[in-house]
Amino acid sequence: MYMRTRESVAFIVGIFILPLLFLGVNATFAQTEVEKLQDQISERNTRLSDIEKEIAEYESALQEVGAEKHTLQSAINQLELERGKVQADINYTENKITTTDLEINKLILEIGVTEKDISQNREAISSILRNMHAADNESFIEVFLRHQNISEFWNEFSTLETVKEKMAHQVNTLGTLKVGLEEKRDDSSDRRGDLLDLKNQYDDQRSILVTNKADKAQLLSVTKNEESNYQALLKQQLDAKNKLLEEVRDIESQISFILDPSTIPTAGDTVFRWPLDNPYITQYFGYTKFAQSGAYGGNQHNGMDMGAPVGTKIHSPLSGTVRMIGNTDAVPGCYSWGQWILIDHPNGLSSMFAHLSRTSVAPGQKVNTGDVVGYVGSTGYSTGPHLHYTLYASDGVEVKQFNQFKKVTGCGAALSPFAAIEAYLDPLDYLPPL
Repeated sequence: MYMRTRESVAFIVGIFILPLLFLGVNATFAQTEVEKLQDQISERNTRLSDIEKEIAEYESALQEVGAEKHTLQSAINQLELERGKVQADINYTENKITTTDLEINKLILEIGVTEKDISQNREAISSILRNMHAADNESFIEVFLRHQNISEFWNEFSTLETVKEKMAHQVNTLGTLKVGLEEKRDDSSDRRGDLLDLKNQYDDQRSILVTNKADKAQLLSVTKNEESNYQALLKQQLDAKNKLLEEVRDIESQISFILDPSTIPTAGDTVFRWPLDNPYITQYFGYTKFAQSGAYGGNQHNGMDMGAPVGTKIHSPLSGTVRMIGNTDAVPGCYSWGQWILIDHPNGLSSMFAHLSRTSVAPGQKVNTGDVVGYVGSTGYSTGPHLHYTLYASDGVEVKQFNQFKKVTGCGAALSPFAAIEAYLDPLDYLPPL
């Protein structure tokens, strides 16, 4: 009977304790590898923090230059600072890509270990169940009669109860492991999506850097590095822009549209997020002081301007569908929106972003709230880098070529959004308070 007691002890050691020891060895090895990856991730996060400070310094310097009088030298200084800032953005994105790669590798390791743990827990549970089944085939009386004394009987009975308790614990552990596995798999999928977005942003930022260098070369070529030539160029652009605005206002005054308030959200409802992470409003919608000074021929400013450095990411304020993108700079002498995007939202509103350095969406593309759709720039007629954000009632805005209207402007075949005055809305009516 002593042998039988030893067999019971061996049963518990072999079925429950040994698998746990094996799991412990696996867990220790995995934990070491995970800790190494976590250390690398922490180092990268420190580097990211340093680059963020560098970007903030460039942004501060750009604000100072932007406030200066428009001279050829200030324009060159701004382009050089923008180039440094975009390069810092690229460095940040590169480090973010590496960090995300490390996070994915860490998750892959954790998933692999968790899957092994689940497999070994299942085998341990199966072994316990098989032995319990064999024990349960004996009646309580049969087990009692097999022992020569009551002490040995209670020892074996207690052993079986311990096994049952351990199995219940093992089952609970298995359930917890399964939940953790699904969470890690979901997290891994999210990280892979983030990685794809980051790689796209990296490509966009590289393109912006190339454009910046070309802009500086073009500016020096056109002005022949002479301040008088630069000022003449500014005046020429301003005159062309004012003429274009007059013609656009005349076109839009002839567009018939009556706004039905029931087709759009109520003013004051916060239905959007800000299109920039750190919005700084330089001009509001409506009859602003600048508009009243005669800047728009006595008409209201039809959107909202937000100052930001070239390359700043622009986010979709709400989910929607890209109706159209365009670039009026493709037509020489068209001092209009430059690169622009028009997104239709499902609530009857449409967002237009203008003067972009680069667009990162295509017509017909579905976007989610917060998706990066483009980057701040200074294309078209713009006195400095900023985002021009116009909000329309969707039913009241249409996209056409300038020359599709009776009055043909210098923009010719360039595409642009056109809307009746009643279709223009104040973005602040639908954005969160600053």
